[in-house]
Amino acid sequence: MEYSCSAYELKCNECGKSFGNQPLSACDDCLAPLEVHYDLEAVRAEFTREKIAAGPANIWRYKALLPIPAGFEPDLPVGFTPLVKAKRLGKRIGANNLYIKNDAVCFPTLSFKDRVVSVALANAQAFGFETVGCSSTGNLANSVAAQAARLGLRACILVPADLEPAKILNTLVYGARLVRIDGNYDHVNRLCTLIADDYKWGFVNVNLRPYYAEGSKTVGYEIVEQLGWKLPDNVVCPMAGGSLIRKIRKAFNELIALGLVEDKPVRFFGAQATGCSPISTAVKQGTDYIEPQRPNTIARSLAIGNPADGPAAAKMIAATNGWAEDVSDVELASGIQELAETEGIFTETAGGVTTAVAARLYADGRISEDETTVICITGNGLKTTDAIANRYEFDRAVRPRLADFAEYLEELDGVREPEPELVEV
Repeated sequence: MEYSCSAYELKCNECGKSFGNQPLSACDDCLAPLEVHYDLEAVRAEFTREKIAAGPANIWRYKALLPIPAGFEPDLPVGFTPLVKAKRLGKRIGANNLYIKNDAVCFPTLSFKDRVVSVALANAQAFGFETVGCSSTGNLANSVAAQAARLGLRACILVPADLEPAKILNTLVYGARLVRIDGNYDHVNRLCTLIADDYKWGFVNVNLRPYYAEGSKTVGYEIVEQLGWKLPDNVVCPMAGGSLIRKIRKAFNELIALGLVEDKPVRFFGAQATGCSPISTAVKQGTDYIEPQRPNTIARSLAIGNPADGPAAAKMIAATNGWAEDVSDVELASGIQELAETEGIFTETAGGVTTAVAARLYADGRISEDETTVICITGNGLKTTDAIANRYEFDRAVRPRLADFAEYLEELDGVREPEPELVEV
């Protein structure tokens, strides 16, 4: 596949040096991260409300503002997940205008990582990589394995050895080579950096990271479109590496710059687990300096102790007058149950973190009850059932008799159920 595009290129976030388009994630002068920059005027005519609405019901409706190489024809229907009005959860936590952006049902592997991987692998093919991979805490591993299988690419996935069994199974079923590393995510990621250079493989969150990260913008585009082309007042977002929360804001800013949405202040709130909270700690201390932490939480999908985009995320949160908060493992497990029993959405541990943090933000008065607030749920709870399994017990089995059923209800409720009336026909 030919790699040719004049509408975007990689640039250094710090010194502004241009790098064209190549599998590279850091500036060779100042070592700062590279990011995709667009010629917005070049895409203005293609990126309109009308053309977006006429596009497919997935992330490719926004392809004019995604780094897609020439000749790539996307066919995987990723994204465009529901934005759900959360009335019952809102009533419980004191929010009158609360929405859930539910990527727990994202195709094909039930997490928002499907978005970023689809963009990364389009570029992997253009660069000629035949083997792709990632360092992962679970969701990314699943998505890379699945999409590599669909594209006919070899996949090698590296994960911490203590990853949830369900996530490991999800990766293996797609036929990927999975390597468990005796260490945490930061150890795994450093090893992947060395492997990418030595083996000339395309690692989606290493040498393909600038393109991969752009896929996160589609969450922001969808939120605005699903709100009727309006910006929310607040976004509450989980933070691992710190990229997603930044890219949602980038999406909002691009829509404003192109005149697709009316400008207004949007505050961003980051959510982390207390057992791995380097970004929220920095925000609370009023700094963008990230002190690395050793992860100690069941929220493994957020367990990145030295986040690559941490400083930029902390700076962005402060610039929007937002905040960052963290919650304990006990609180995140309660958050999972609270979202499930109020809205029927079963989220993984990261979603439990985000739900619990949102509740605290309302309780602390950081978000007002009538403001339009979107909570980002990024993954499905079926992958992290071990986090809440000990909260539930199976009761005894009941014989298939009405009297036994009534007796069982009496045990549960302490009240004798009335006998059903027989109706003559």
